[in-house]
Amino acid sequence: MKKCKDVMTEDPVCCLPTDAVSKAAQLMKDEDVGSIPVIEDEETMKLIGIVTDRDLALQVVAAERDASTTQVEDVMTYDVITCRATDDVQKAVDAMAQHQLRRMPVIDSDHRIVGIISQADVATRVEKSEEVAEMVKEISQPTA
Repeated sequence: MKKCKDVMTEDPVCCLPTDAVSKAAQLMKDEDVGSIPVIEDEETMKLIGIVTDRDLALQVVAAERDASTTQVEDVMTYDVITCRATDDVQKAVDAMAQHQLRRMPVIDSDHRIVGIISQADVATRVEKSEEVAEMVKEISQPTA
């Protein structure tokens, strides 16, 4: 069984809670990603949340907020579902399906961000195509 460290993208770009959401959006564009982990500070790299393209669309654009003055902490998700680098990939896939997540931060024992796993990482780095198809199906189901 593969471990999360075998499929994760290492050292993802991160932002701070006090960054403007325009900076987070620019990082998403530059890195071609749909979410940015939010860290306490650049020294500890402790994960405190995540901001997604959906957060920006719904809480900034649709709410007509100013992206240059709205801070990441005002729109980010604080209760983040994570996994550890040493966890089996299946555990991460199951959690992603259960919580309908397209991306999951990978942390160490001190809650520092060490990577991120996306649907694409699983799809391209795990050989079990039936499991990948089922995960994508479960993640994509509309919520009641």
